[in-house]
Amino acid sequence: MDAEKRKRYERIAEELVRLAGGRDNILGVAHCATRLRLVLEDNDKADTRAIEDVDLVKGVFVAGDQLQIIFGAGLVNDVCQVLADSIHMDSMSLGDLKTKANKRMNPLQRAVKALSDVFIEIMPGILAAALLTGLSSVLGNIEFVQNNDTLYGLSRLINISSGAIFGFLPLCVAYSTVKRFGGRPIMGIVIGCIMLTNSLADAGAAAQGTVDVTTLHIFGLPVDLIGFQGGIIVALLIGIVTAKLDIFFEKKVPEVIRLLVSPLLTTLVSSFLLFMIIGPVGRGLANGITAVLVWMTQHLGVFGYAAFSGVQQLIVITGLHHVFGAIESQLLVDTGRNFLNPLMSVAIIAQGGAVLGYLVRNLKDAKAKELCIPSFISVLFGITEPALFGVNLRYRYPIIGGCLGGAVGGAIVYFTDLAALGFGTTVVPGIALADPTNNGYVSYIIAHVAAVAAGFIFAFLLGIVFDKRNKKAVAVSSETTETAAVSQTSGAAKQELPEEILAFTSGEFVGIEKVKDPTFSQKVLGDGVAILPTEGKIYAPADCTVEMVMDTKHAVGLRTKGGNGLLLHVGIDTVQLGGKYFQVHVKEGQTLKAGDSILDFDKDKIAGEGYDTAACLIFTEPLEGVHADRETERTVAVGDKIAVFTE
Repeated sequence: MDAEKRKRYERIAEELVRLAGGRDNILGVAHCATRLRLVLEDNDKADTRAIEDVDLVKGVFVAGDQLQIIFGAGLVNDVCQVLADSIHMDSMSLGDLKTKANKRMNPLQRAVKALSDVFIEIMPGILAAALLTGLSSVLGNIEFVQNNDTLYGLSRLINISSGAIFGFLPLCVAYSTVKRFGGRPIMGIVIGCIMLTNSLADAGAAAQGTVDVTTLHIFGLPVDLIGFQGGIIVALLIGIVTAKLDIFFEKKVPEVIRLLVSPLLTTLVSSFLLFMIIGPVGRGLANGITAVLVWMTQHLGVFGYAAFSGVQQLIVITGLHHVFGAIESQLLVDTGRNFLNPLMSVAIIAQGGAVLGYLVRNLKDAKAKELCIPSFISVLFGITEPALFGVNLRYRYPIIGGCLGGAVGGAIVYFTDLAALGFGTTVVPGIALADPTNNGYVSYIIAHVAAVAAGFIFAFLLGIVFDKRNKKAVAVSSETTETAAVSQTSGAAKQELPEEILAFTSGEFVGIEKVKDPTFSQKVLGDGVAILPTEGKIYAPADCTVEMVMDTKHAVGLRTKGGNGLLLHVGIDTVQLGGKYFQVHVKEGQTLKAGDSILDFDKDKIAGEGYDTAACLIFTEPLEGVHADRETERTVAVGDKIAVFTE
């Protein structure tokens, strides 16, 4: 590194330290192929907007509890080293940095982050179910629809579709949890099927006592054969267990019998633990929490009402709220009035207010609008899962604001003596169930307006305290953006154009915009192409020189003979594998001919751990006046022309 460059990087490092909150706020420093990663004591002290304007910075965001600053391949190595030197801190490996980030988080924060990671992947399905449920609720209350055969039929299909998605939500959660914790996703689907098999009594019917439950006796212990419909926490717990068992047996079972024996043992042990330990613990928790909440509403007056509506949505997160249906039914039988329904309804709308509070603080973020608007619409029909898992729980402060708003609504329900004459419908459609006694309809509206306003205000004010630490994390999944950027070299001799770029592996050749990673697909730092590989080998796409080899072996920076910069990147988020399943055959400074072997990777094992294996080639630094023309998407073999650099 020459003196002029070093001085420039030192100025950059000085600015970054200042804008990151000072030396004492930086706990760890590392870099990946293109990004400088900082673990900070307090992310709120970092001025991310100002960091975007620092020299050579291409972008900045907070993800995975790390401040990640995009510089580009090659450049980031030098900037990281200069920064580490300037603050007298050794540059860490990515694994060590992740460990440092996790240590900074308390157990509750780690649990919330894991929960958020699980639900982000299945959020499109939850949103679809919520909106379909709302539409079904509206159509079901329109007499004209019910009297028209075609419209009634469509309404029924919508109802079936929405019910099916929510009915199988534990299966989706089990799948996503197993994937999140490193197991093979198919094992999550397997255990999810076991949880919901029709050989077990339906959980809702069992809670209301409308179905006979078979009890087995194993080792002298009673085992009730009840399904786990709505069992979100059970699905999470058994998903973690299944993932750990899958990893354990995959390592311990001899390879010659692994394919047969490993999944068998994982399924058997997971099933045994599900019925003997995890399921009963989850149900016991449900019954205990429910009993406490109902006792509060009956004995603590306004404080009990406020507490119930304040925490009721936290029970929804666990999936244990279906137990309330039996209690509501009994209330109607005993008293003819159901005071729990409006309490749950204001708790729901308060979470919607918190969503709006978050949205207003992030109006310039297109992804926030994309997630918050449909989430709020679903809340209007009494469905909060999209709001809870997609926004409020994910960003922490909105869930607190929503709970406080729910408490305000609960107090109003108490003072107005508001109750319902039925159960099962809340928020906008729920007004039809309100007891009209003592201006019940007016009280219903007042309580809901107050709850949504309180949820909004509390979330907005808490957002000022928490700041926008996760604003840009909405646009990227945790640790899934491995961005391509400018390779820093100079003096490359420009050869006579055009310069052909050849297929670097065999498979389906597609445009970079089809890759399942926002930073790649949105071409944040350049155009490119991708191949969905059918083999685990990567070859040189042109005559070139190797400029950078990541220590995690999944990414290689190249400079073509013509002087154009390229970045080869295998898989999405595969940096987390730490080099496992990769074998690199080249080193920095090595000259390659088109078709020379660069690296091998175990495609099946990488996919088995839940990673997308798309191989990307980014045109990081075309020479001035040069651009790349891509060929038609198709199936390609190594050596086929896929792009050409022209003037």
